[in-house]
Amino acid sequence: MSWDLLGHSWAEKLLQKHIANDDVRHAYLFTGAPGIGRRSLALAFARAINCTRPPSPGEYCGACRVCTQTARMQHPDLSMVTPEEEGGIIKVSQIRNLQHSLALTPYEARYRIALLLNFQTANASAQNALLKTLEEAPAKVILLLTADSADALLPTISSRCEILRLRPIPVELLEKELQTRWHLPAEDARLYAHISNGRTGLALQMANDPEIVDKRKMWADEFFRLLPLNRRDRFAAVDALTRSRDALRLTLQVWLSLARDLLLNTHNMHDQLTNLDYQTEINALNASLSSSQALDMVNEIITTLDNLESNANLRLLLDNLLLAIPRI
Repeated sequence: MSWDLLGHSWAEKLLQKHIANDDVRHAYLFTGAPGIGRRSLALAFARAINCTRPPSPGEYCGACRVCTQTARMQHPDLSMVTPEEEGGIIKVSQIRNLQHSLALTPYEARYRIALLLNFQTANASAQNALLKTLEEAPAKVILLLTADSADALLPTISSRCEILRLRPIPVELLEKELQTRWHLPAEDARLYAHISNGRTGLALQMANDPEIVDKRKMWADEFFRLLPLNRRDRFAAVDALTRSRDALRLTLQVWLSLARDLLLNTHNMHDQLTNLDYQTEINALNASLSSSQALDMVNEIITTLDNLESNANLRLLLDNLLLAIPRI
């Protein structure tokens, strides 16, 4: 029986085998791009570990109290740690509170499970605080961490976890499933599957929250608006784009996707474009943009995103990027 997740069947089978063989590790790290299904897989694993009426080893019934409350992240033996605010960090005080909770005997379930979401946002002090629990985990405790990548964590953290690196599913499969399983119109399913690059969670977020789609369109429109402007006019837009580090990160991710499409278009790889709703704008720039310019644009945006993870000045980062992007 499947856990009814789309994609990552290899990870399901591995985790089910660990449960069936009574060989569950004390810590797991689920990595991959946001929206790829890290949290969904971790929660399914937690349900299967503690289900009181499993149909068979490694499965969960989905109906018992443990299953239903874990799915809602409300079970007393499930602790969750995540940044307290959007764009925030996981603090050492949160880890200390978690450790007090994990020291208690499970209230009802077989194991106490800690779900630490987006742990790449944890500062060094918080990561070091968790290290003691990873090294000396209580017998009835399992830690489930999610992060963008193992490299985003301290090596001493990732080395003590079983790492499952999740990958996007084929865009065509996601497009089909969005139509058949979630009943999206064909046009929306095709667009969301491509924009998400095969990340089921992100595609469903866009389908369920029009604001996400509207923001992405706003950032994409701004990208094309800035390209023909001179330096002075570009710099005039900086203040609006640098009000939040988190919002700038999302903006740059959209820009990177568009720059990648521009690069593919210069190589006549039109069938691999992600932003299908901007194909007209992308094609219009083809005659004015060389492949080397498009590649430089991609690299500059990647560098800016990397530097964004440090405490670099936002305005300076964006000023440098807008200077580097060619005027088209």
